[in-house]
Amino acid sequence: MTEPLEKRLEKAMAELQAAQEAVARTERELRQASFAVLSSDRAVRASVGPQGELTGIEFLENKYRDMSPQELAASVLEAANAARVKMNRHVMKAMAPFAEPSSNVPELKGFELDWERIFGPEVLRDDDEDKERGGQAAPAWRDALGEDGED
Repeated sequence: MTEPLEKRLEKAMAELQAAQEAVARTERELRQASFAVLSSDRAVRASVGPQGELTGIEFLENKYRDMSPQELAASVLEAANAARVKMNRHVMKAMAPFAEPSSNVPELKGFELDWERIFGPEVLRDDDEDKERGGQAAPAWRDALGEDGED
């Protein structure tokens, strides 16, 4: 015997209210989120805010003094991009549950989000602490020094 329409509507409304409250909590949390990432040469730390905007750059241990302008620019861009990807992944993970189908109301099927289109292909790559900076191989200087980036 199927459940009466009024009971199903009541469940759907309760789930909608719970979802609205959860979205509001998630939005509040995301407004406070920030990520900082170190460049692979450990010369630069870049910080991004909740919308992926660059909020800070730190030049560490005066390493920038011995770098060419191109090397410094590359370090800044690497760190800023890695921080932005971390923030995008954080947003994606926080918002993904709101796109899933309803377990209580079968009529609410959920919807598909194209995260790659929204954030770019990097966001879908394996995270594993950014797999040596977004899936790239370890920097040559680490190989030359015999360092693998692990403590």
